[in-house]
Amino acid sequence: MSYPQPVISASFSYETLEEKLDVKPQGEQLHIGIPREKAFQENRVGLTPDAVGVLVSDGHQVVIEHDAGEAAHFRDQDYSEAGAKIVYEKAEVYKAPILVKTAPVVDEDIPLLQPNQLIISPVHMSAMKAELLEKMMEKRITAVSFEALRDDSGSYPIVRSMSEIAGSAVMLIAAQHLGSANHGKGVLLGGISGIPPTKVIILGAGIVGEYAARAALALGASVKVFDNSVYRLKRLQNNIGQRLWTSVIEPRILAKQLKTCEVAVGALSSPGGRTPLVATEEMVSNMRAGSVIIDVSIDNGGCFETAQITSHQHPVFMKYGVIHYCVPNIPSGFARTASQAISNVLMPLVLEAGEEGGFENLVWHKVNLRSGIYLFKGALTNFHFSQRFDLKYTDLNLLIASQR
Repeated sequence: MSYPQPVISASFSYETLEEKLDVKPQGEQLHIGIPREKAFQENRVGLTPDAVGVLVSDGHQVVIEHDAGEAAHFRDQDYSEAGAKIVYEKAEVYKAPILVKTAPVVDEDIPLLQPNQLIISPVHMSAMKAELLEKMMEKRITAVSFEALRDDSGSYPIVRSMSEIAGSAVMLIAAQHLGSANHGKGVLLGGISGIPPTKVIILGAGIVGEYAARAALALGASVKVFDNSVYRLKRLQNNIGQRLWTSVIEPRILAKQLKTCEVAVGALSSPGGRTPLVATEEMVSNMRAGSVIIDVSIDNGGCFETAQITSHQHPVFMKYGVIHYCVPNIPSGFARTASQAISNVLMPLVLEAGEEGGFENLVWHKVNLRSGIYLFKGALTNFHFSQRFDLKYTDLNLLIASQR
């Protein structure tokens, strides 16, 4: 039996297809605007003159509002020498396609925002309003919360730096308010030979707690740390490199320790929402007169029941004879150091965005940056906000993939 011969057509040929590679785009010249912040107690600036100098020499344009760095002691002259353009109208700065702010976007900013603008700024979860988000969505804004920016190791570099500043500053502030000049107890924080050391209680074993403990130990104080996470207490001991008195937050033990301490630091954090209140009014009323409470977690409500927000101008109030220091945004009181820390994270990020041909391309390649984006071209990509305000949520990964 004969089989029909296969017919080979000359018009049909098998060829290997070329593999499509992600071709690295040409670098893009970016135009960055830095407005002067008017927010309560905001003294920081997003990019220092040195960082601006690096960006300008890389071919990018920087526009900065007159006196934007003044509160952090960076003068207009420093910025103009670095190659930035100084402008006197806020609206001029807001024309830049990329805005770098150190205070959250507020209602007054909305009319000045441009369509399709990229905003890099902090976000106060508790203070955010639905109308503000909706107006930003209408303008197809891409918004990045710099506290939620992750680096390659998966940690949050700006939050970490601000927490290190707040933790280290806490003990300097406590030392100042324990002194006689500030109507304190007249006690030297730490102590000297032959005198029992000052007793410091720290609530929270995160980065703020760790740096507060480091500073207190360096001054010679006796330190006791409370946290409900045994892992965080272990990590704090490992990082500091010595055994400390630690405990989970057990009301009876906490009340006893607060009764005899000179300094109490509230450094508890809460991933979403309000900080838990762990030190009751009764516990505070039993503390020694002249002792100092510093509630760093006042930004999220505070963990001492007696805490009320104060300002850098009037930082303390007395209750039950105890000095309360409850200034939110402590790093802003050390504005120059804080500005340098923020700038150290944002400057390499902007440089890289320029090399990749824009922020969108950078986000495609660097997946870890996606955690910081809460609006992408007007689409809400933050699940927490969508739940809270009943707004449509869009998955950022799908959104970015669909744009390619």
